[in-house]
Formats: sequence, structure tokens, C-alpha cells
Amino acid sequence: MPKIYKMKATWDESTSQVSYDFRMGDKLIPLAQHINKPFKLTYTGQIKCIHCDRVTNKSFSQGYCFPCFKKLAETDSCIIRPHECHHHLGTCRDNEFAEKHCFIPHVVYLANSSGLKVGITRAHQKTTRWADQGASQAIVLAEVPHRKKAGEIEVELSEHISDKTNWRKMLSLDIKPLDMLQKKTEILEFLDEDDQEFAIESDPVELHFPADTFPEKIKSHNLEKEPELSGILKGIKGQYLIFEDKVINIRKYQGYICELSL
Repeated sequence: MPKIYKMKATWDESTSQVSYDFRMGDKLIPLAQHINKPFKLTYTGQIKCIHCDRVTNKSFSQGYCFPCFKKLAETDSCIIRPHECHHHLGTCRDNEFAEKHCFIPHVVYLANSSGLKVGITRAHQKTTRWADQGASQAIVLAEVPHRKKAGEIEVELSEHISDKTNWRKMLSLDIKPLDMLQKKTEILEFLDEDDQEFAIESDPVELHFPADTFPEKIKSHNLEKEPELSGILKGIKGQYLIFEDKVINIRKYQGYICELSL
């Protein structure tokens, strides 16, 4: 029986629409035709590591067993805090991973998800990152040659603007449109002189999600406590499936062995 992974989000530049595929093992299931229809996900009680496939009693870092969590580069602390990259000290967990994922162009961006925030991501996957965060608007501030520099700029700017998303507010209709070009101009003023050279021209991007209704009171479904999730799928935003009376963060349950009924 397959394990589930975070949903694949795809942004259509021509329509600004985000579409989702539910991933079970190697199978991708388009969800567009299942909005406003019955959806049931049943957790079997088993978890397998999304890296080595080992059975684990507990998931670490959204899908890994403990040994993989302790040794893999993708679960190292510098993934969450890129400015603390320690590659130059010779202590990187995996130099090949670093070359492919860290020492490549990254962008620093502004996103309007639960309000204005600053973030970073690899340059080639920026729209995927924005979709995963449930951002309705976004704009690139700067492009840098590697992840550590992006993290340093993010920390610099986080003294003036949030670097977090409030997921409860993101899953609401209370998100006001912002003038992203104006916000970019304002935020770039906070960059120090050396980092100003990384600023680039960019246009704001809009993202439209298959979600126009949300529960009045946001209740997050816990598969550990309630193994069966069933209801009418009302929409999707970020990595959240939205139902009439609850939501679930699918990314949180990567590696969980589940049955899906549509």
C-alpha cells in the first residue's frame, strides 16, 4: 500500500491558477475534478520513511525516520536556517546534495499569504514555493548565487518584516490585496549597501487557488487521533485540503500509509 507525499502544485502562468495532484507512491491523482465531491482518506497506522522506506513509529521533519533525520543533508538544521550553513567548515552532511540544492541561484521574495512576509527559495522553483505557502501574491526582491547568501538577506530583512506564515489566517477570506511593487520598493530600502547589488527587476505574480470557501472556525484534522478523514472536498490552498468543517495539512503526513477513496 503506498505512502502519501505532499501534493504537487502547478501554477499556470496564462491563468494564474494553481492546480493540485494528490501523490500516493508514484501515482499522481489530479484533484480538480474532485472539488465539491466526497473525499475519504484512511490512515492504516503505518509510517514509512520517504527516503529509505524504513517502517518508523514516528515521522521526523515531515516524513523521515530518525536515522535519516540525523544523517541526511535535507534534514540538517541549515535547511531551516540557511544563514547557518556550515559547508565552509567541512562539516556538510552531503557535498553532492549541497552542489545540487544549495550552491545554485536562489531568490529572496515577498509573498502575501497571511499578510506580507519575506522568504527564500531556489530560483527555478519559486512559483511552486509560493503555491505551497498559499501565497495569493508574490514578487522577487533579489537573486543570489547560493542559499547561504539568500538566508543572510532573509535574516537581515526579517528585522523589518515577518518571515512566517500564519496558516490559520492564510486559510481565510481575510487576505487583502497589496501593491507588491510598492512593497518591494519599501523593503529594498532595508538592504545594506553590499546586498543592494543582488536586487533585480521583477513583476508581481498572482496565484489563484481552487478555494473560495473556508470553515468559519479552522479545525485541523489529526490522522493520529482520527485515522479516517471523510467529507466533501471544498477546496485546496497551500498544502491544505479544505472541507466544510475542517482542514488537513497533507505535507505533515508524508510517509503515512493511507487508503484514498474518491
